[in-house]
Amino acid sequence: MANHTEVYLSEQVVVLCSCVLSLVGSTLIITTFVLWSDLRTTPRRLLVYLSVSDWLSAASYAFGVWMDFRSDSVECVVQGALSTFSNTSSFFWTVAIAVYLYVFIVRAAQREADNLVLYFHLISWGVPLAITIAATCLNKIGYNASEVSVGWCWIQIQAPDRILWMLLTGKIWEFLAYLTLPILYILIKRHIHTAHAALSEYRPILANGPQSHAFPSMADIKLTLIPVIFILLRIWSTVRFILLLADSPVRQNPVLVTLHGIGNTSQGAANCIMFVLFTRPIRTRLCTTLCCCCCKCREQSQDASSVPHRLLQDRDALAHKGEEESNIR
Repeated sequence: MANHTEVYLSEQVVVLCSCVLSLVGSTLIITTFVLWSDLRTTPRRLLVYLSVSDWLSAASYAFGVWMDFRSDSVECVVQGALSTFSNTSSFFWTVAIAVYLYVFIVRAAQREADNLVLYFHLISWGVPLAITIAATCLNKIGYNASEVSVGWCWIQIQAPDRILWMLLTGKIWEFLAYLTLPILYILIKRHIHTAHAALSEYRPILANGPQSHAFPSMADIKLTLIPVIFILLRIWSTVRFILLLADSPVRQNPVLVTLHGIGNTSQGAANCIMFVLFTRPIRTRLCTTLCCCCCKCREQSQDASSVPHRLLQDRDALAHKGEEESNIR
């Protein structure tokens, strides 16, 4: 097995750009939740918790890619521990949102769904934290040689039980998410389609109108995209892990390494696109807010530029007044 997978400068730049986009996207999700109180529903609150995990994950990955660690160090261990915790937590919160929507929509049990939030916190923060603490205390986190990473640290590549710890600190939860998310969202979609079909039977005029199709179609698109995007982003990491198990040199392919880096760091940006930019009320508010800010900035700049002009006018008026007084005298 080769000792190190080379991470080229072009790969670092691309992955760092992906990290920045996820940081911006996660920040935007959190900011809109804080600014507008009417958006503070339970599903969007769960999305904010997921965005916190994605923000921490993108920040830790960005630091790791920037440093491109070549050996064990304190910074390497800290970065590896933070990325392990946040990445695993992101898996749990992604599944938690799907479970909440399933209970809320399919089982029509809002109170039961809301009661699950406490357990989501205990599991989505507690389990990753316990795993990360155990891995750190047992000196399992460290230099990974970019064999299943892109410059950042994770499980020490030289650890004899590295496969077990790679599974515990991410891969097993990733595999479970691959199975759980499509099943839950397919069940939700089927329930929505069945309910919409029943509604269409009794209310054909509304069902055939353009407004009645707009929101179900957008919801249908999102329910399809959520598991698909998750799998498309994360599959490259899984492929490299499987290639590591097979001791295949293909895992060092630059294209595969770049896709792995983009996939692991793009979750925050993808969530922002789906739940902010593709959500009409939030998109409209953002555009309105940006327009207002631009108008205020323009007014302030115009006021600032007009100050010297007003000062010159006042000076000329005073001079003219002085001349008139001198003539009177």
